[in-house]
Amino acid sequence: MGLDAAQSQNISSSDEETVRALYRQILDGWNQHDAAAFAAPFAEDAEVIGFDGSLMFGRGEIEETLRQIFSNHVTAPYISKVKSVRLVRPGVAMLRAIVGMIPPGQKELNPAVNAHQVIVAAQHNGGWHVELLQNTPAQFHGRPELVQQMTDELTQKQSSGER
Repeated sequence: MGLDAAQSQNISSSDEETVRALYRQILDGWNQHDAAAFAAPFAEDAEVIGFDGSLMFGRGEIEETLRQIFSNHVTAPYISKVKSVRLVRPGVAMLRAIVGMIPPGQKELNPAVNAHQVIVAAQHNGGWHVELLQNTPAQFHGRPELVQQMTDELTQKQSSGER
């Protein structure tokens, strides 16, 4: 099944930057252990699928769950690299990224927690909001070279000083 003309159009540079900024807000919220900042870019009825398969429904539950995580655990910061941002249809965009984490007190990424992240963002009343965040472990069962390739790509990003 092919894409129609409206679905295959490129995202405008301003919309792409807005979607990238939403994603950055989520990661910054995580890295700063700030549940409200993490949840702020989400739509009221958004969903999150966590690394462990846990589900969160709605901005309020997302914020409360993250607040509990931050109060009960020392979380590792994310290093991310956006791989693509595209318009799915007018007013709906998808961002795909790879992420890794640096365990507290360490300087190198832990390849065991590399992941793929996808956000779906939609435009409502002139503004963009995240509708879905999915965080999928990138374990590449039986293909350690792919784990190493992802880790190397994220380490290069980390070395450049970007998160």
